[in-house]
Amino acid sequence: MTDADPSAPWLIAGLGNPGPEYEANRHNVGFMVADLLAARMGAKFKRAGKAQAQVVEGRIGPPGPYSRRVVLVKPMSYMNLSGGPVTALRDFYKVPTAHVVAVHDELDIDYGTLRLKLGGGDNGHNGLKSMTKAMGPDYHRVRFGIGRPPGRMQVADFVLKDFSSTERKELEYLVDRAADAAEALVVEGLERAQSTYNS
Repeated sequence: MTDADPSAPWLIAGLGNPGPEYEANRHNVGFMVADLLAARMGAKFKRAGKAQAQVVEGRIGPPGPYSRRVVLVKPMSYMNLSGGPVTALRDFYKVPTAHVVAVHDELDIDYGTLRLKLGGGDNGHNGLKSMTKAMGPDYHRVRFGIGRPPGRMQVADFVLKDFSSTERKELEYLVDRAADAAEALVVEGLERAQSTYNS
C-alpha cells in the first residue's frame, strides 16, 4: 500500500473524449467505466465549476470503515489534455497523487484483459502522457486491453473507432469487471486487487 493518509479521498479519472461522435470508441472505455461507477452510486455527472471536467462525488465499498470517499472525473478537455483537469481536481479535493486512479484503454494488452498497476510509463498513451506531465507518474492505472490494430491500420484510427460487433458482445461484462477492479483497488488496496483482476 501507499503512504498516503488512508482517510484521504480517492479520485478515479475515466479517460476519453467528449462528444457523441466519440462515445463508443475504444479510446473511450475509461468514460464507460466511470459512467458505470456513477450509476452504481446512483449519481449523475455534473460540470465541475471552472475545471474542464464532469464530476460525481460519493462513496464506494461496504458501509462502515471500509467505505471510501471517491470523486469520479471525466475530463472534458479531449484525451491529449487530460492532465490539466485531473490535476486541478486532485488539488481542489486534496487527493494525494497515490490516491489518483486513471482508467484507460491499453493497446499492448489483449482485448478485455485487465492490468492494475502503480506508476510506470505512458506506453504512448496521450491521456497518460498528459497526466504524467502534470502530476508525475506515481498514480494508479486500471488498464483495459483493446489489443493492437489489425493489418496496417494506424493506431490513431484504431483507437478512435467503435468496438467491433464481436467485441461488443462482451463489452458490457468487461466494463462491469473493470469497474469492479477500480472499486477493489480503492477499497482493498493494489495487491489484493491485482491478485483478483490481473489476468
